[in-house]
Amino acid sequence: MTNTWGLRESATFDRAAIAEIRRAADTGVYDIRGWGAKRSVPHFDDLLFLGASMSRYPLEGYRERCDTDVALGTRGARYPLHLDVPVTIAGMSFGALSGAAKEALGRGASEVGTSTTTGDGGMTPEERGQSKHLVYQYLPSRYGMNPDDLRKADAVEVVLGQGAKPGGGGMLLGQKISERVAGMRTLPEGIDQRSASRHPDWTGPDDLTIKINELREITDHEKPIYVKVGASRTYYDTKLAVHAGADVVVVDGMQGGTAATQEVFIEHVGIPTLAAIPQAAQALQELGVHRAGEKGVQLIASGGIRTGADVAKVMALGADAVAIGTAALIALGDNDPAYAAEYEKIGSAAGCYDDFQDGCDPAGITTQDPELAARFDPVAGGARLANYLRVLTMEAQTIARACGKAHLRHLEPEDLVALTIESAAMARVPLAGTSWIPGS
Repeated sequence: MTNTWGLRESATFDRAAIAEIRRAADTGVYDIRGWGAKRSVPHFDDLLFLGASMSRYPLEGYRERCDTDVALGTRGARYPLHLDVPVTIAGMSFGALSGAAKEALGRGASEVGTSTTTGDGGMTPEERGQSKHLVYQYLPSRYGMNPDDLRKADAVEVVLGQGAKPGGGGMLLGQKISERVAGMRTLPEGIDQRSASRHPDWTGPDDLTIKINELREITDHEKPIYVKVGASRTYYDTKLAVHAGADVVVVDGMQGGTAATQEVFIEHVGIPTLAAIPQAAQALQELGVHRAGEKGVQLIASGGIRTGADVAKVMALGADAVAIGTAALIALGDNDPAYAAEYEKIGSAAGCYDDFQDGCDPAGITTQDPELAARFDPVAGGARLANYLRVLTMEAQTIARACGKAHLRHLEPEDLVALTIESAAMARVPLAGTSWIPGS
């Protein structure tokens, strides 16, 4: 219909804002959802690589090697993790995900020689059994915490924050607290569970040093110790983590996903991944531990990574490896258009489904419902994930060779330019066609 009245939608009070005001007025509770930030912020698409031409020489894709291996935990662990590819699987809990989904993550990651991470809620036999390299998350909630499982893991990740909710705790609603989930977490079945926002037995970095030493003693100094922070005051948090004794620092940007938290948190707390990585790399450089061989502290970055180009850009900005969560779930089959009719029945759509907290996932991945979970085949899901990880790696190698680099870790900020002033300032690389880095 022709708009004869010249009606205009408000840029401030658009339809989404009006709908949220009405929902809040009707219910009196804040909105909870999963996934990550959906607002538009400067991201990896705002960066481009400077491929080699004359002043730089590219590598031949079919005749010259471009290596992808990475060692994590060389600083303080007797047995660092040696991964074939620098794309790891981020922590996603059993409870948020089904047991079969955790198994599939282990299968897919192991097939390409990389690691998985337990997430909140403890270690499942399916995940440990199928994961060649498994990182055990040590979270404020202590859900499922077991010293024996710590020893079974290949690394320990102390979680201080998550990109979707730095400063906040997670949620697992009662409809996902099955008998098995409740037993692993030693909490009542069917009752909402909320994770603490800070660890109960320390109040600052000095206490973290003591805790890291305790974890080393429990694991006989064999396992690398990671410290994960949600991107906010990243420069200072990275320095404190290193001083506390971390072997690896994990920085998770605001585009990182979550199974469930307040939407106001997801959209309005934290900083973009693009802005966080250079801050972390600078902190490591100033401490003399960035890419410093056996005495170095490795940097893993996560939050919104989707393609091999994203992987290459993250590594060019200073990371040694990346972690993926949301993309891994999509590779398994999350938001599959094959279930479009069922997504519609629950008020969503394939590609938009983010109500992971409800446990009604038609794909059977983010649920504890036995009938829904039975739809998901962990063997097929693991094969899909392995395919995806291989593609990410090959795409990143293609870009590295085009820049003349024989290893993904040889990529550097000098290989990048930015398309916008905002992304140039955040990534600390020149605006394309100039030598100008805003703020430098």
